[in-house]
Amino acid sequence: MNDVAGLVMGEDRKQRCFWGAAPPDYLAYHDDEWGRPVHDDNRLFEKICLEGFQSGLSWLTILRKRENFRRAFADFDFHKVAKFGARDVTRLLQDAGIVRHRGKIESTINNAKRAIELETEAGSLAAYFWRFEPGTKGRAKIADVAALRAVGTPPEAVALSKDLKKRGWSFVGPTTVYAFMQAMGMVNDHIEGCHCRAAVEKARKAFKRPQLAGPR
Repeated sequence: MNDVAGLVMGEDRKQRCFWGAAPPDYLAYHDDEWGRPVHDDNRLFEKICLEGFQSGLSWLTILRKRENFRRAFADFDFHKVAKFGARDVTRLLQDAGIVRHRGKIESTINNAKRAIELETEAGSLAAYFWRFEPGTKGRAKIADVAALRAVGTPPEAVALSKDLKKRGWSFVGPTTVYAFMQAMGMVNDHIEGCHCRAAVEKARKAFKRPQLAGPR
């Protein structure tokens, strides 16, 4: 690992962010998903819920259980999850393939209901979430490890967390929300020199930001 740049050279001779070189689960997630802009509402809902499940755990634990989570939570179709009841909670608490935490399970069902409300108000979850896209002000031009650490939790993540909580969402603290923003491409936090950084930046520039719609 290059301690200055925070990069790791992979066996394929490509440089990656220090966290993304191994194990293979992380490598694929780092290269193909993390930081790529997302507009699909179900994927956005999935990610913010899984970030909540990660609280107190490692992302690798959640990533390795992601397909189980998708099966358990109707592929994170929030219209379906919102209809889950007590029997579903019992079923999920018995599912060894996911994280069996009652509070986080019930939070996901609650958040699905709140997601429908947001969709009605904003037109889509994407339109709502992307409204909080962090700006470039205050961010270093060279995105090395020190610069990214200095960013901390940006005000936009704090604002999104606060607004979600006001709307009744749970397990959406600022740290969780910023991890969601990084993963969904609302910022490009691949380290300078990582082979993915330029591709992610290109994807972000080409990405058409969803627009807020009037109430349905």
